[in-house]
Amino acid sequence: MSECLFCAIGTGDIPADIVFSDDAIVAFRDISPQAPVHVLVIPRAHHANAAELAAADPALAAALLETTGRVARQEGIAETGYRVVTNTGEGAGQSVQHIHFHVLGGRALAWPPG
Repeated sequence: MSECLFCAIGTGDIPADIVFSDDAIVAFRDISPQAPVHVLVIPRAHHANAAELAAADPALAAALLETTGRVARQEGIAETGYRVVTNTGEGAGQSVQHIHFHVLGGRALAWPPG
């Protein structure tokens, strides 16, 4: 998808602060962090949301979740706690229509978030 911001990050056409990358997944720092650690984990392949990804490629969905744990360990927040969030649809706050997991940590995270 040529107009998708995260597809362009996945291909390297748009630069990002990459913290993890393999053939299928890219993780990079959010440009507007909501916590001291705020990393986005995306598949390189375009899938609009979690339901679409799960239906199309369950193995990739599992790999994305595995990568959230890897990122948390790498960023030093696995032991103290972290949150993994994905939004589906504009009403839930999804601003980029490409599945992405937010990995948030490095401070106390209240619940509910809002």
